[in-house]
Amino acid sequence: MTPEEILPFNPGIKDKNYLEDGDRVNVNFSCDCIDNSFLGHTFQYTMQRGDYYKRVSQMYASLTSTYFLAKFNWYSPDSVPTRATINVTVNCSCGDQSISNQYGLFVTYPLQADENSRSVASAFNLSAAVVDEYNRGTNFSSEGGILYVPTHDQNGSYRPLYSKRSKPGRVITGIVIGIIAILLSIGFFSYYLFKRRKANKLCLQSEESSLPQGKSTTIDWSVANAPPVAGLTIDKSVEFSYQELSQATSGFSRASKIGQGGFGSVFYAELRGEKAAIKKMGIQASKEFLAELKVLTHVHHLNLVKLIGYCIEGGLFLIYEYIENGNLSQHLNRSGQSPLSWGNRVQIALDSARGLEYIHEHTVADFGLTKLKEVESMYLSSKVAGTLGYMPPEYFIYGDVSPKVDVYAFGVVMYELISAKKAIIMPSSDSSSETKGLVRLFDDALSNANPKESLKELIDPRLGDEYPIDSILKMAQLAKECTRHEPRRRPFMKSMVVALMTLSSDSESWDIGNNPL
Repeated sequence: MTPEEILPFNPGIKDKNYLEDGDRVNVNFSCDCIDNSFLGHTFQYTMQRGDYYKRVSQMYASLTSTYFLAKFNWYSPDSVPTRATINVTVNCSCGDQSISNQYGLFVTYPLQADENSRSVASAFNLSAAVVDEYNRGTNFSSEGGILYVPTHDQNGSYRPLYSKRSKPGRVITGIVIGIIAILLSIGFFSYYLFKRRKANKLCLQSEESSLPQGKSTTIDWSVANAPPVAGLTIDKSVEFSYQELSQATSGFSRASKIGQGGFGSVFYAELRGEKAAIKKMGIQASKEFLAELKVLTHVHHLNLVKLIGYCIEGGLFLIYEYIENGNLSQHLNRSGQSPLSWGNRVQIALDSARGLEYIHEHTVADFGLTKLKEVESMYLSSKVAGTLGYMPPEYFIYGDVSPKVDVYAFGVVMYELISAKKAIIMPSSDSSSETKGLVRLFDDALSNANPKESLKELIDPRLGDEYPIDSILKMAQLAKECTRHEPRRRPFMKSMVVALMTLSSDSESWDIGNNPL
């Protein structure tokens, strides 16, 4: 952010090159729904030599905490490398319609020693009653804390709180009016440049208490009154009622649940004579819902799951065809049966690559976080969503979504095919080892002087010696290319299909040579 962007919100600062000790600086930022549980904004900070989480918290006037820094970063608090970019999460407020529509712009204010609602209200030319209303439960007798204070915009006016219903045409609203996935109001944080005290508590302002209606998270899923989505035309596929889905899953019971992903739960059902998998998506996944609905009604491909229909009553639901054979993990770890041969694993990788290549080259960008072709300039991203272990660094750091996010996830899948391990390996309860990701394990193995020997420690033991080590090495190298840190250095799926076709042919030759009729 440049001084020119900051100065309009700081009329008291006359010289951008000079600040006095104790000057407060307002920095504007968007107020988003984070982790589907509270309102905040994530800044990026590059660690310098000697930095640690507590010090970073103090740099941000204790508007964040060491707990938040540890929660929203994958680095251990004791081993954050110099020059690493970390997420700094700060709470915010977008107002509360149950209190007043007059205020829609707020300062996240770090409360200083000896301050209270009256002194803060006086500094902002507000009544103490207004400040108290927006900060119910704040203990002013304790030192530190955070207040949410209504403030002026760069024009010196109070910005009113707008209901989402009064703003048609935004891509994020669409069919599901009243969606609360992201609040685009502008927030502020204020910090002191000198003699700053630590805030003893971080007041988590929940999304529920900051919604336009103030008290309730109930969503109006009425389609009749929904405004059209800019750039998005949704073809009519089979629409199901919530009652029908609920009956088919016994009220979305635990017994019907067959999976859990980054954007929702999956339930088995039989609907209208067809076996189906119902994807029950969280509110945060509304953008993914609209995108997948647009995409999958057009997509018919041998290696892609067919979309049967959808439901938008009481939540967001996608109904897919049910794949009888189970998922990859079940096949890799099935007990009492022979393991998947290496040739079959290569074929699975090739078929998956073909499906991804089809989606990337035809119609849309990526299968999990879809970019609409009609709205190419806008990424439909959610900042804290996605399946852990499959998401690349740029997604967690910047929230960036592109086809290269899918490429990264595909690389992790290839590592799974080699090792039969999960993307994230959790230590056992009686183990002192740390949680590790497959990407890190394979990076270490491939960087050794003799990668073939190192890879043997990671290969699925159920394969025994029934594999060509050269083929294993080649797939691992392809996966490494897919999981490169820089998105631009990852390959396109078209090149992956070509490489895996060659690898599949070589694997078939090896199978025939080692298993003659």
